[in-house]
Amino acid sequence: MALTGVRRDRARLSVAGLDLEVVRRGAGRPLLLLHGFQTVPPDAPFLDRLAGHAEILAPSHPGFGESSRPADFETVYDLVHLYLEVLETSPHERMSLLGLSFGGWLAAEVAVKAGPRIDRLVLVDALGIKVSDRETPDILDVFNAHPREVVRRSWHAPEKWAPRYDDMTDEQLVRIARNRDALCLYGWCPYMHNPRLTRWLGRIRRPTLVLWGASDGVVTPSYGEAYARLIPGSRFERIPEAGHHPEIEQPEVLADRVSRFLNE
Repeated sequence: MALTGVRRDRARLSVAGLDLEVVRRGAGRPLLLLHGFQTVPPDAPFLDRLAGHAEILAPSHPGFGESSRPADFETVYDLVHLYLEVLETSPHERMSLLGLSFGGWLAAEVAVKAGPRIDRLVLVDALGIKVSDRETPDILDVFNAHPREVVRRSWHAPEKWAPRYDDMTDEQLVRIARNRDALCLYGWCPYMHNPRLTRWLGRIRRPTLVLWGASDGVVTPSYGEAYARLIPGSRFERIPEAGHHPEIEQPEVLADRVSRFLNE
């Protein structure tokens, strides 16, 4: 793993033959941050607050943002092994792992396999498992549901926080579209979960905090509670007045809870 082109908060990360854009911030415990449906902007308020307690490395997954994606790199299996390589080639003996939404699924998969390379694990409104019967959807289909329904179920206060695409630049819209294409590639079938992950979550033996937006309608808090029960010794906490993206709707609360957990 090699960091190049380091500026104040952006760099390039070369690992496993891939070239990834990465946000790098802060000082303290090393923390690998895996993003959700969209990449993490360098000026995200929760990063500012968390950077006082952790050395954050936040790569954009291959195909997202300005990260390259080889034609044969197209599965969650590929992503999981990429981030295992990041952990194994890191100069740190251990790193904590924070996953948001889709990145929470990746973080859980990595933690199952990484063992002692993980210091602490934080899952925030994570996807990745199946908890209901086969006929009952656990995860909102963000590709096929009506856009208004997706907005309504994604946010506690959509009128304040939902993206306003008409106000965005062409560059921002292209980035969002590229992220959406990559998300679809990785998470389409089976939709946003690994049918076998529930069996193996019990292998996670590192301290784990599961955080959930109390108003999340993409994956409900009951789904989060089921997730936490599958990880031995994990702790589940709700974040009030937040939907699927507490890092946006409640950045200070999220950062403070993560910081406290990392320093316990």
